[in-house]
Amino acid sequence: MKYIIFDFDGTLADSKEAFLRAWNKLSEKYKYEKLKVEDYELMRGLSIKERSKHVNFPMHKLPLFMPEFLKVYRESITEITLFDGMKELLRDLEKSGYRAAIISSNAEKNIREFLLHNGLDNITEVLCSSRIFGKDKIINKFLKKHNLQQAEVIYVGDECRDIVACKKAGVKVIWVGWGYDAAEIAQAENPDYSVYKPEEILQVIR
Repeated sequence: MKYIIFDFDGTLADSKEAFLRAWNKLSEKYKYEKLKVEDYELMRGLSIKERSKHVNFPMHKLPLFMPEFLKVYRESITEITLFDGMKELLRDLEKSGYRAAIISSNAEKNIREFLLHNGLDNITEVLCSSRIFGKDKIINKFLKKHNLQQAEVIYVGDECRDIVACKKAGVKVIWVGWGYDAAEIAQAENPDYSVYKPEEILQVIR
């Protein structure tokens, strides 16, 4: 194992409030249903298609909507925090000789600003997909760039689409229980490992 690849939102970063703020700002503009903090748990138990139906959002508009959403999201980037235990995990991974990277469907500019703001200089590789279902292609690109075998990396993510992408790319995946998808949704996709505390990630890798 050489590289630990992390998802960003819901895995490394607790961006729930930034997401809700950006969504509600744009939902007012485009007449979609607004979300309250208490809607978060309900949404965790829904698939992406069910979520889009819940907020009256047509999925075919996603490619046009995402760039504007991520731009508004960036307004809250300094308020987004690392999940408790993540900074210590990244430090321990570095001490153990592992390299860390991020592959996300967020914008690279947002992620790099977050890393800079939080003093995280041990993640130098950030790759982003403009499509929320395109992570498998980015993972394959990462493997090719670094001349890595599939068994030399493991992906850490919080959503079903992370699990599906990893299976397509042929790499192992650790699902984390503190992110956007609830356990009953994620477990249906059979992740290789499931963890509920950041320190358990290092236990799995070792």
